[in-house]
Amino acid sequence: QDQLQQKIICPGPVTCLTASPNGLYILAGVAESIYLWEVSNGNLLAILNRHYQDLTCLCFTDDSSHFLSGAKDCLALVWNLYSVLQAEPSQIPDPRHVWSRHSLPITDLCCGFGGPLARAATASLDQTAKLWEISSGELLLSVLFDVGIMAVTLDLSEYHMFCGGMDGSIFQVDLCAWPVQRDRTFQTEQENGKVFKGHRNQVTCLSVSTDGSLLLSGSHDETVRLWDIQSKQCLKTMNHKGPVTNAFIVLAPANMFNPDGKPSVPLPKFSKHLHGTESNDEQGSEGVTLRLGLHQQESGESYLEKAEKMYSQMYSTREKNLVGDQEHLTIQVSELEEEVSTLRKINKNLFDFS
Repeated sequence: QDQLQQKIICPGPVTCLTASPNGLYILAGVAESIYLWEVSNGNLLAILNRHYQDLTCLCFTDDSSHFLSGAKDCLALVWNLYSVLQAEPSQIPDPRHVWSRHSLPITDLCCGFGGPLARAATASLDQTAKLWEISSGELLLSVLFDVGIMAVTLDLSEYHMFCGGMDGSIFQVDLCAWPVQRDRTFQTEQENGKVFKGHRNQVTCLSVSTDGSLLLSGSHDETVRLWDIQSKQCLKTMNHKGPVTNAFIVLAPANMFNPDGKPSVPLPKFSKHLHGTESNDEQGSEGVTLRLGLHQQESGESYLEKAEKMYSQMYSTREKNLVGDQEHLTIQVSELEEEVSTLRKINKNLFDFS
């Protein structure tokens, strides 16, 4: 039986939640506000109030440099994470782009690959799904459907966009269709081979496998279905005891089937107040400054230079071992062991501090 590892009380009902791919940050939508927490220490780094109605969806780019937010106010915003982190607590940072081409609430967001050069898809109740370019903020494609769109996703190669409708249909849009049109209408009668039919209620979530052959869908009809994309056949149906709100395909962690597997790092409780604004003892707490590479002020070797030196020494010891220089090898090994123990001590101190 699954055990609840930790219960974290948030400032209000959470309408959407996402974690950055690098595992460092958590984003949550609470009413019209976006809350940004740092995972390692639970600090609340920012509260962003640029939406006018409740948040509906959040997602990060694959390199964690940007994130997108969508809300019931029909706006989708693109944020630069580093601009948000560097902003003063008193001022609200501006989003990089404001996409206002939808006329009804945004229901879902999806981001492709390429970091700040990626493409993003938005779905809305206005019966359209739109494809955008994050770098320029330009609208690349708008597809009009017969029904409101509740979910959207892209396959890994970004050849197709999959859209889940309010009537239970899932539409496959070819992004490489010729001739290229910025505004397109998806006519279900003519596009018969590009519709997945089986759900009896609105589709809430979509996810494509990494090899691009399978599509996972969840619906308010209390089922999750697994589809073969090529044939549009339903391979498996999993029943639930209520409407499915989220489902996605992930690569299984290495220790997933290990009964003794536990999280290696404990998750702290997330703070309810902005970091740096607390009036208690935390103001006097100590900080840690890390200097890496060329940014250090001392004239000594940087850790990158030391690592390179040790790396070359490691290879020279292998070569000299072949020649038979046993005494020199012993000296080199002892130096390496000393360096390893120093690095282990630094690592332990950092871990204890965090």
